[in-house]
Amino acid sequence: MKKFLYPVSLIVLCLMLSAWGSKGHKKINQNMAACLPAQMSFLKPTWTNVVTNYASQADYRKNEDPNESPRHYIDIDNYPEFVQSGSILQIYDSVLAKYGSPFVIDQGILPWATLTTFDSLKNCFHREDWNKASLFAADLGHYVGDGHMPLHITRNYNGQFTGQIDIHSRYETSLVAKFESQILYPVDSAQYISNVGGYVFDYLYFDYKYVDSVLLADTYARTVAGTTGSDAYYQALWAKSGNFTILMMRNSSDALANLIYTAWVQAGSPKISTNAIEEPIATDQPRLMSVFPNPATKSAYFQLVVPENDMPVSLSVYDSSGNLRDSVLNERMAEGYHKIKWTPNDLGPGIYFCVLKSGLYTTTKKFVLVP
Repeated sequence: MKKFLYPVSLIVLCLMLSAWGSKGHKKINQNMAACLPAQMSFLKPTWTNVVTNYASQADYRKNEDPNESPRHYIDIDNYPEFVQSGSILQIYDSVLAKYGSPFVIDQGILPWATLTTFDSLKNCFHREDWNKASLFAADLGHYVGDGHMPLHITRNYNGQFTGQIDIHSRYETSLVAKFESQILYPVDSAQYISNVGGYVFDYLYFDYKYVDSVLLADTYARTVAGTTGSDAYYQALWAKSGNFTILMMRNSSDALANLIYTAWVQAGSPKISTNAIEEPIATDQPRLMSVFPNPATKSAYFQLVVPENDMPVSLSVYDSSGNLRDSVLNERMAEGYHKIKWTPNDLGPGIYFCVLKSGLYTTTKKFVLVP
């Protein structure tokens, strides 16, 4: 997609994938739990922990789903009516009819992805599928967070039109990671939203006003520090942007809680006992996300996510009889998404297992080799 046309390393690419970085998205989803009203307390802590721990799952899907990236942004200032009036058509079919699918997809579909995910969450609540509901709520939180990050709402998403290349990752990921301990904010009790579509578009319009604020803060910080990589730069950037950054993240938590509460009410306010919700899988350990293609022929890719820097990770391939057939890697890895290419060499067709180990933690994915 157009957001990632610049020749960057895998590490920088991973940083650009997430509107507030993994730490920021996790904080937004985590603080949402405190906003939920007392009648939804049965969702805490097990259900809300899943929503928190899977806050960046939507970002990881970009690496295997080509349709995912446009769901994370909207270049809203490429729509002529937005430039003229400050708003655009809200009905997706009407936008498609007016501009055509190629244009709409190219600009990003963040608000409509948010609304679709809200509907999916509501449907899960209605049929009392609490486990799937938690994953949709995590995705909803991610899209809501993206919608409150100003550079995800503008054509100048990376400062490419103002000579501020890479401001995207400097602001949304590096800055938030450096000042995470200072991002503290109170939360409000969730409110029912009578017009969900209008609510989502309204916060996009509000957050767009901060695009210039981010760019001006970057200009100021570069002037003060003379560079964009020093502590002095980030101190100056935080001094100019910290207040509205915290506001954006607080508004994200509030908006997510409002939407979850509204979906629950619209689904009939179902209630269950906590033990009906499955415990989340470990998310403080490296995760093997997928093996693709599956079936594989000449090569395959093992996708994994490492939650912290310098974690020990080993990848091995076993056959269906449990015999070790290949040791793919055994090293300490950096935080983030990794895609490991593997060539089967002399292994014949059949069923195999990729096994990831980190300390005492183990996870496995089955895959098939074909001629």
